[in-house]
Amino acid sequence: MSRIAGWLVAGALGFGAACGAATAAGAATAPGDTVAPVVIDSLVAEALARSPALAALRAREAAAVARVAPAGALPDPMVEVMLQDVGFPTLTLGEQEMSMASVEVRQGLLWPGRRRTRRAAASAEAGLAGAGAAALRRTLIAEVRAGAAELYALDREQAILGSARELLDLLAATVAARYASGDGDQEAVIKQQLERARLDERIADLAAERAGVVAELNRLRDRPGGAPLGMVAVLPEPPVPAPDWPDSAAARAPGVTVQRAALRAAERRLEVARLDDRPGLSAGAGYGYRDGYDPVVTLRLGVELPLWRGGKQAALRRAAAWELEAARRDLAGARADADAEAAGLAARRRRDEAQVALYREAIVPRTSAAFDAARAAYLADRGDFATVAEDFRMWLDARVELARREARRYATWASGEALRGGPDAGALATGGGS
Repeated sequence: MSRIAGWLVAGALGFGAACGAATAAGAATAPGDTVAPVVIDSLVAEALARSPALAALRAREAAAVARVAPAGALPDPMVEVMLQDVGFPTLTLGEQEMSMASVEVRQGLLWPGRRRTRRAAASAEAGLAGAGAAALRRTLIAEVRAGAAELYALDREQAILGSARELLDLLAATVAARYASGDGDQEAVIKQQLERARLDERIADLAAERAGVVAELNRLRDRPGGAPLGMVAVLPEPPVPAPDWPDSAAARAPGVTVQRAALRAAERRLEVARLDDRPGLSAGAGYGYRDGYDPVVTLRLGVELPLWRGGKQAALRRAAAWELEAARRDLAGARADADAEAAGLAARRRRDEAQVALYREAIVPRTSAAFDAARAAYLADRGDFATVAEDFRMWLDARVELARREARRYATWASGEALRGGPDAGALATGGGS
């Protein structure tokens, strides 16, 4: 083997080891490398602070809370002025004993317990609005984390493809030198060029795919779709879940929490409907001026006559009872959905952990060894380039698939955190754990 070939062997082998180390350490260069690297928790905190959808639900929750106190308020009192004239149209005030000018104040009253029940119902509605906001918040966190994980996989693939292209450039020099000296054939040159073209194709596809993922993350953070976003160089290792994780997650799932709040609201609405069957009350007091005669004081107490209760209050009570039954069924369905989702996530988590370990401990090291052996054999004139190309693709695909498996595992963990409830926004904003 010539001196030039020897240098190429040493350089290629050394470069391959460096590529492997860079891949393992997570060093990468991505299209967004001119922008500061991304910290996933910072993305989450920004989305929580800027999301229009979440802000809208928080505003609706605040509105529902503001309606609690008025829900138990009494009706506004009424002031009534009256002129009673016996000799109308002649004014006889002070001349006729029955003629007088009076003012009266009337106040509508509620049956005992109705004010408290209405406030409780409004408070339950506020709780339902808060549960909806909390559910969206958890979903938003999971979506941002999943998008960041996808971006990590794309950035890792971009880095791996860049390293692979440089490695092919080293091999290209050897292939060209052997072909020029008559020791190689044109097929090896063409295959090397084909591998390089395929890499360029994948890199171009990655750029477009990354732009789409960045646009979605920008949407979640209320940013312009084309705003640049730095590379995700590090993906935190998800913690090992507790053995009872599926059961606890299903009990705290957003859907279950929302439907539990909906059930409480339906129960309170039925209580209000039952008390609305009771008649309304009213009280009043008046003072009559008779100009020379003794004043007249009037006291009133009124009770509504529920003549139309069967077509109004009773119908509303039956409707509230059916709504309560529907809320119970919805809660049962939400629990079943949460149980199924938790079981599915647990299975996916076990699969993801096993696959990441398999790639890290077996597939990636073995494809590296196979590629190094095929490359060394080719450079030493003991192998053909077809084997090098095949092992190169396995070497490349194994590293890309490892990054994808790591991203999938992190996204699965993020979905699990959304199901059981993760860290609060304050912890995320101050750098709390991923």
